[in-house]
Amino acid sequence: MKLTTKLLAATCIVSASAASAVELEVTHWWTSGGEAAAVSKFAEALNAAGHTWVDGAIAGAGGTARPIIISRILGGDPMAATQLNHGRQAEELIEAGLMLDLTEVAEAEGWADIVNPPSLLDSCTLDGRIYCVPVNIHSWQWLWLSHAAFEQAGVDVPTNWEEYVSAAPALEAEGILPLAMGQQGWQQSGAFGVLAIALAGQEAWSAVHIDRDESVAAGPEYARVFEAAATAREMARNSNVQDWNQATNMVITGQAGGQIMGDWAQGEFQVAGQVAGEDYSCLPGLGETAILDTGGDAFYFPVNRDSEVTAAQLELASLLISPEVQVGFNLAKGSLPVRGDIDMAAANDCMQKGLEILADGNILPSGNQAFSPDTQVQIEELMAEFWTSSMSAEDAQERYVAIVAAAD
Repeated sequence: MKLTTKLLAATCIVSASAASAVELEVTHWWTSGGEAAAVSKFAEALNAAGHTWVDGAIAGAGGTARPIIISRILGGDPMAATQLNHGRQAEELIEAGLMLDLTEVAEAEGWADIVNPPSLLDSCTLDGRIYCVPVNIHSWQWLWLSHAAFEQAGVDVPTNWEEYVSAAPALEAEGILPLAMGQQGWQQSGAFGVLAIALAGQEAWSAVHIDRDESVAAGPEYARVFEAAATAREMARNSNVQDWNQATNMVITGQAGGQIMGDWAQGEFQVAGQVAGEDYSCLPGLGETAILDTGGDAFYFPVNRDSEVTAAQLELASLLISPEVQVGFNLAKGSLPVRGDIDMAAANDCMQKGLEILADGNILPSGNQAFSPDTQVQIEELMAEFWTSSMSAEDAQERYVAIVAAAD
C-alpha cells in the first residue's frame, strides 16, 4: 500500500473516531527552559485540534518522574498520555494490558515507512503490536564547548577528547571549571556511556551491551574508559551543581569549558540566544568517533474506559508524529526527528552534524534499548559512587563487570 493511501486511511480512522473536545492530561519531565519551549509545540497542536492539553510536568529527570508515572498507572489513576524513553520501560505495563494499542493508527499512517531508524518503532512494539509513538531521537554522544571559556584561557577550542583534556590546566589557571557535571547518577552514567563508545569503540561497546561479554568489559578497551572517567572526575571536581541544565548554563556563561550531555542541551543554548559554531561548539562522539546512540522519547497512552478520551488519545498520537509537529518540536528541543521524510533545512550547525551521522547510518541503540531498567539503575548507582568518592578506576571496572555479568 502506498504511503499516500495509508495517510488517507489514517485520516478516516481519526476522523471517524474523533469525539467532542476533551481534556488530556499529559505527563512528562521536560521542565527546563529549552524543554518547556519544545513541549509547548505539542500542546499547541493538540489545542488547535480542539482538545485541551493539561500539562502534567514532573520536576526532576526521568529517574524521578518514571516511578511516579508508573505508580499512577498501576494505582488506577492514569494520565491520558505520558512520556517515557525508547526501550523497555513500559514492558510490564503493556503485558498487564494497561497501555492503549496504537497498531491500527500506526499501520494506517505508515509509521513503519517513515520512522528512521526502524529500531525506534521496534522499541514500541511487543508481540507484533505497537504501543507507543516515538517523537524524537536523542543521543548522549556530545561534548559541548564554550568558545568564551577557551578564548579566556588562551587556547584553541578542542576538536577531540585528548585536546580537551590537555586544555584543562589552562582553563583552571583562569578559574574556569574544565568540565561541568551535575551531581546525579544518571548524568554521570550517561557521560560514562559516551566515553565508552568514543574510546573503547563500537565493537567493544556492542560486545558489552548487546552480547553481555564480561571479558570485554574486563579488558583493556574498557580499562581505558575507566581511566578516562577518572580523568573526567578530576576535571569536574569543583562542579557543585545538581541539575543537567545548571551544568549547561555554566558552559553558556563561560564558567565551564565543556559538558558531556545529550543533544537536549541544545534547547538551553537556543533559549539563551547562543549560536552554534559561533558561541559554542559540539563534538559528536567527543570528536573521536562520529556515531550516535539512538535513544529518545516516546509517548504511551494508558487505557481509558471513556471512548471520547480514547479517540482523543489516538488523535494526539497521530499529531505527535505529523510532519509539521515533528519539525517544530525537534527544532526547539535540539533533538533529531524520527521521520526521515521532512525538511530540516532550518536546523543549526550541531543538528546538521547529527542529521549527517544519522543519514550515514553510524548509529547504535541506546542503553535504554539494550539494558533493562534494573541494570541501568545499578550502573547509575555505581557511577554516582565513583564520581563522589576516591574509588579507583580498577575497582570501578571490577564492579561494572559484575553488573554486566548479571544483566538481564
